[in-house]
Amino acid sequence: MWAEARHQKIRSLLQRHEHISTEDTMHELGVSRETVRRDFLELEALGLLQRVHGGARHLSDEPPLDKRNTIHVAAKKTIARVVAQQLRTPLTLFMDAGSTTTILARELAQLSGLTLITNSLSAAACFTEARSVPDNQVFILPGTLNAELFSTSGSSTILKIQDFHADIALLSPVAVNAQQGAASFLHDEAIIARAMSAKANETWILADHSKIGTASRETYCPAKHIHRLYTNQAAQGTDGLEALRRQVGQVILA
Repeated sequence: MWAEARHQKIRSLLQRHEHISTEDTMHELGVSRETVRRDFLELEALGLLQRVHGGARHLSDEPPLDKRNTIHVAAKKTIARVVAQQLRTPLTLFMDAGSTTTILARELAQLSGLTLITNSLSAAACFTEARSVPDNQVFILPGTLNAELFSTSGSSTILKIQDFHADIALLSPVAVNAQQGAASFLHDEAIIARAMSAKANETWILADHSKIGTASRETYCPAKHIHRLYTNQAAQGTDGLEALRRQVGQVILA
């Protein structure tokens, strides 16, 4: 089993059990103690678990955005390029806050004929750069500032979303699987993504391979309501992706 597949399986086990022992993980993955120890060390360095005596435990929160910005960057860039290539302007788009959508915003800033509605300050900032196309419009949703996520959230954010209708909601979840759909760990992030999905003609989910088949705290879009799921080639052949293929409208491998 490749390291990426092991890491995905470990994260899935932690989502279900909160705490896993080294022994149980060895048997589950069919690998040595040294391999499990190395995987725990690598995942801890990424802020995805905490090593404890005899095993590992699930962290009570997602890694901060600055940490998420350094994880699977190549995969996220590949996904973002493919999504941007498949957009046919003019379009009105919702976009939530996250590392993947910020990378996508850099690609979108090179297109024309876009109206972007987002709570992500990082995504909006991509359209202020010199290379951005001037005929795009960007609406920053009001709300309470979340300095860690560089975003707005709260009741005023949700209310303002209701004033718009978008062609596509471009959303990046913490996890996505066939049973739960697209999910987030934080309630504020989940309700914003849910509101955007409800006010868009289509919902496109952007999730790198590490998120495929994993679960998180709060569902915001059931799998059957996902029109397109974009992921990268490393997800090919995994059980989680095959199950999603049977539920979502279309799976696109970048």
